[in-house]
Amino acid sequence: MWRYFVGAAGALLLAAAGLFFFRGSAEPETAAALPPPMPVETAEAEPPPLPKAAPRADDRTREQKRFDRYDRDRDESITREEYLRNRRRAYARLDTNGDGRLSFDEWAVRTTTKFAGADADRSGALSRAEFATTRVVRRPRASPTPCRCPAPDEEE
Repeated sequence: MWRYFVGAAGALLLAAAGLFFFRGSAEPETAAALPPPMPVETAEAEPPPLPKAAPRADDRTREQKRFDRYDRDRDESITREEYLRNRRRAYARLDTNGDGRLSFDEWAVRTTTKFAGADADRSGALSRAEFATTRVVRRPRASPTPCRCPAPDEEE
């Protein structure tokens, strides 16, 4: 039974210490170290006028922009040729001999070239050090560009 009393007393002491700690830290200790407030000299000056119209973003949606990229002749319809154009271009880049057929070597040319470049001793096998040179180098993500609003003095 005495364990319950000791546990309850300990919990009350912890709660009291917590209150004391949080109340004590809520008051700023460095109030005297703060600089004095700046005198307001421009209280009578008017703020710069706002622009007549707020800047607007493009109303086109992502799908509308995607549609426009595919619709090369701008006739508001995408033909099969327009739809497959990017695939044909990628296939043509892989088909190095231009025979219209994609062999395994043509398909894997990038990988085989990477392997050959990493095999420094030309042994046909990669050691740990050679394999480490084949790692993918990731580009850092570009930070989003901040919103660039027109200056207040620019008028439309």
